[in-house]
Amino acid sequence: MQIQPFDLERWQSIWENKVELNISESGVHPLTTSELVRDAATTLQKILDVPQYYPQTNGSEELRSRIAELYPGAKAENILVTCGGSEANFIATWALLEPADEIVFMMPNYMQIAGLARAFGATVKPLWLREELQWGIAVDELPRLIGPKTRLIAICNPNNPTGSVLKKEERAAIVAAAEKVGAWILADEVYRGAEFDGVMTASFWGGYDRILCTAGLSKAFSLPGLRTGWVVGAPKMVERLWGYHDYTSIGPSMLTDRLASLALEPKRRAWILNRTRETLLRNYPALQTWLKSHADSFSHVPPKAGAIAWAGLRRGQNSAQMAEQLREKKSVLLVAGEQLGMESFVRFGFGGEPEHLRKALARIDEWLRESLRRSHAR
Repeated sequence: MQIQPFDLERWQSIWENKVELNISESGVHPLTTSELVRDAATTLQKILDVPQYYPQTNGSEELRSRIAELYPGAKAENILVTCGGSEANFIATWALLEPADEIVFMMPNYMQIAGLARAFGATVKPLWLREELQWGIAVDELPRLIGPKTRLIAICNPNNPTGSVLKKEERAAIVAAAEKVGAWILADEVYRGAEFDGVMTASFWGGYDRILCTAGLSKAFSLPGLRTGWVVGAPKMVERLWGYHDYTSIGPSMLTDRLASLALEPKRRAWILNRTRETLLRNYPALQTWLKSHADSFSHVPPKAGAIAWAGLRRGQNSAQMAEQLREKKSVLLVAGEQLGMESFVRFGFGGEPEHLRKALARIDEWLRESLRRSHAR
């Protein structure tokens, strides 16, 4: 089996610690352990006293129960804890796809599932989000894309990189199309909880008996370093996926299980998600104003969730070239659309410190002026 290069992950891994101004991230500024464990006198000591033996490999009862609270009607037996949302997506794709299957894959998107599907021998059919529909789907395209060979429909909602959220009727149409042919839905919902309006996006969970939802603590919960993710599904399917999990990371660490349980305690969970929303509402207006001031260079539909803004380059410019020049000449890192399946777009991350974002945008201003001078000279 051959795996195609994962361009986005390699780009970020190589350069994010070598540039001065990194606005390639898609989450908010991470919490420190001391911020998470605020009542240190008691809680921290309990964490320090945790024996470092092998944990329960599917996640402790406490952690799985707290994750289940995010999904109406779910219980601990509906949850499998994984090493980040990436492992959750991996084992679900691995378990469901066989050679010659078809997968309908939302685009643009984080390209992990599409890359895996091709490696497993499946055919990937894109379900495009449309800028003219405020990054929604054209429902009338579903019958053309979803048919007897469709084994899996992969959704990212709220979406990375556009920050859009599917409307109720769009979700319903996807579920109805899947149910008609018996396809599975894999809904990556890792940005759920990072909505600008504070209303948590409705999960695909519960809409159909062949739905798996994946998520984790890396985005809305601003705890990427804990590497805690999960799959939500029917108990028999979760049991099956646990078998695949035995061949990958096996289980979480004792510390991540304990800290993740702490993060998802109801009051602390509410505090974390409120912090995330405050960050979005504080940081995005400056980026929105900047994009509006450069409307001759960028198109932009405001996001509804996530610390990410998706902007199109006017006149079909090369976004990979732009990202490379900004990295090399201005020490600014952002994400080129090619790395998310859509050329001539760029993704701005605005979840960091406001001053950091301001400096990055000022350097992009410099690059734009220099590019314009070069263009005029030619």
